[in-house]
Amino acid sequence: MTNAARPKAWLAWSSGKDAAWALHVVGGRSPSRGSRRGDTPPTMTEEIEVIGLLTTITAPYDRVSMHGVRRELVEAQARAAGLPLHKVLIPAPCPNEVYEAAMAEAMATAQSLGVSRMVFGDLFLEDVRRYREEKLAPTGIQPVFPLWGADTRALAREMIAAGLRAHVTCLDPRKLPRELAGRPFDQAFLDALPDGVDPCAERGEFHTFASAGPMFAQPIPVRVGETVEREGFVFTDLLHEAARQTRARGRRGPPGRR
Repeated sequence: MTNAARPKAWLAWSSGKDAAWALHVVGGRSPSRGSRRGDTPPTMTEEIEVIGLLTTITAPYDRVSMHGVRRELVEAQARAAGLPLHKVLIPAPCPNEVYEAAMAEAMATAQSLGVSRMVFGDLFLEDVRRYREEKLAPTGIQPVFPLWGADTRALAREMIAAGLRAHVTCLDPRKLPRELAGRPFDQAFLDALPDGVDPCAERGEFHTFASAGPMFAQPIPVRVGETVEREGFVFTDLLHEAARQTRARGRRGPPGRR
């Protein structure tokens, strides 16, 4: 199938590892693509062309919703992926009807750009999948779940082995020790997870920011910042190291001038 004939898609972009891996999989470079357990139509045997990422930004904080990631970092991810980033701004708090209206407007924009598929990194929560399917049904945009049904323990190991790098940006302290906030998502982190915690955190046990991997042309340099507890969750701030260095050079002035 030629590029011109491939259905165009947006990918729901949380900034985390699952969204990043879904982008990798729909690009056709992952063994996961051939080991799904019965994805429903449109199946991933259908080649699609991802033409954009869709993210929600909590406007008062200028951060990705729930993950707490700074806007400049998610913009750096989009640049590294070579894709435009479409931002949906939502208030805090955000009533469900406000969120759904904002997403409906985003889907109208997607349709105007020829998008007919929406890719999600969901793994096994049936209620979440059903919600997405129900909300997209009136638009004619078809949801695609390339990671659906994957063994999450094996998937987490596959991500790490393939070079995906991520940090934990948010965790639920009722389920994980607070000191795991800010940690790299690596084998040591997986080994430290308490029994009953999903290795991919599909139940919201923790959230991540993906900073490197086969879905990016170059890594996004980050530095681990402050950790705080807010609204029942523990958040670790990640700072864009490249942006910080650029600002520092600006304060020093052009090279060779003092």
